[in-house]
Amino acid sequence: MVKVFILKLLMSSLLIASSAVISQPKSNWFSDFKNKATPEQLYRFLYILPKGGDLHNHLGGSNFSEWWYELATQPKQNGGYRYYTRTVIKRCKGYGTNEFNSAPQSLLFRTIQHSNYKVLTECEKSEYRSMNELSLEQKTAWLNSIRLDKVFEGRAEFFEKHWSRLNDLGRNPVIATEMLVKNMQAFAAEGLTYLETQISAFNKLKPDGSAYSGDEVIDLFRQRLIQDDAVDTGVTTRLQQSLLRFSPNAEEALKRNYQLADRNRDVLVGLNMVGREDNGKGYPLRFLNTLRELRQTIPAVKLAIHAGEVDEPNFHVRDTLLLGADRIGHGVNLIDDPQTMLLMRNNKYLVEINLVSNLLLEYVSEYSQHPFPEYLRTGIPVALSTDDRGMWDSTMTDEYFVAVKEFNLSWQELVSLGENSLAFSFVDDVNKQRLLKDYAARVKKFADEFQQKGMKVLEQVKPNKRLFICQHYQLCS
Repeated sequence: MVKVFILKLLMSSLLIASSAVISQPKSNWFSDFKNKATPEQLYRFLYILPKGGDLHNHLGGSNFSEWWYELATQPKQNGGYRYYTRTVIKRCKGYGTNEFNSAPQSLLFRTIQHSNYKVLTECEKSEYRSMNELSLEQKTAWLNSIRLDKVFEGRAEFFEKHWSRLNDLGRNPVIATEMLVKNMQAFAAEGLTYLETQISAFNKLKPDGSAYSGDEVIDLFRQRLIQDDAVDTGVTTRLQQSLLRFSPNAEEALKRNYQLADRNRDVLVGLNMVGREDNGKGYPLRFLNTLRELRQTIPAVKLAIHAGEVDEPNFHVRDTLLLGADRIGHGVNLIDDPQTMLLMRNNKYLVEINLVSNLLLEYVSEYSQHPFPEYLRTGIPVALSTDDRGMWDSTMTDEYFVAVKEFNLSWQELVSLGENSLAFSFVDDVNKQRLLKDYAARVKKFADEFQQKGMKVLEQVKPNKRLFICQHYQLCS
């Protein structure tokens, strides 16, 4: 009788153990999926994957060409502005004497607003055409002129021409606020719930050519973010104020920007230094004394600064941390500074990784050269971000696809990218904890559903694919 009881007890224990094993998710389910999935299935999976936030996002460079054209040609939506773009070059007499004509004289599709157009000579006016009157051929060329769509285009085209072409469009804060909502809507469709975008609140023009104050611009963003269509995206959004690091008056600009951030902490959560690092005038330690002076009297303003976006060794990442930065934008050459890498391992500093940007701007010639997996797998906190995605014609899903496809990420590594993008954000603690909790719940629900239904989950998924993924991975039919 005792033997029978013991046997039944053992069988019962085995059944319970077996049931427990069956009810627990397979630890290798994501690896199994990757091994079986086609590139299209992988892309669909990553499109609907819950994501965290985008921490390295230049608002002016994140807008797709067709968005720019739409708003440039609709005064009712853009604040009453009218725009003209250069469609021919005539080398007019006295060319370049006007301040706004200081850009390269041979630059087609440089766009100006009416207040600047009306002061041109008749010859200069004849070079321009109203944005509302472009031929189909001219419109197509204009759209292509502000994205990297040719194999021979790279760093010089982006830094020296794209921004000069946008010109006055980038000085319209009404367009900027409308573009922000368009970005929020697009990111929401990809499963993001947080956006921390870089703007410049200074040097903005009203339709008559007069200047906005920095606080007026921030208030335009503040008011736009509380409108229904922005709120309905579900994307919590905050701003960073950007500073051009190599400008002659950059120290004074830093003071002005720091004070602006201090006055508008509800929406403006940090400062960033932007611009080519291979321009030596923008070296990080240039700003050390100014920041120390500002911190004497103003409570700390968060810093997330571009550093290491170069293809030669230097100590910019280390020096940027000395400035007080909590996040490093790009950090490509951090790999060449082992002491700073050691400092950043398992620490409070995060590297904002921009895989698409680094390839197209030729900081790496192929992804096998990118240090991202080394940072990820040695304990340096990292998160994926999109940088100037409108000019790459790419998406956050593209960043995730590159990361998984090129570096064989595990499920835990994939989830950590979203967690880091929220944990290292500059949003207030209450919202940060809310976003982290929501992310964990969404990821669990997604993983559970996929393990139950498998590939069927992907059958009706229709990602919004852009040019980058079509050109580089042939994922478009």
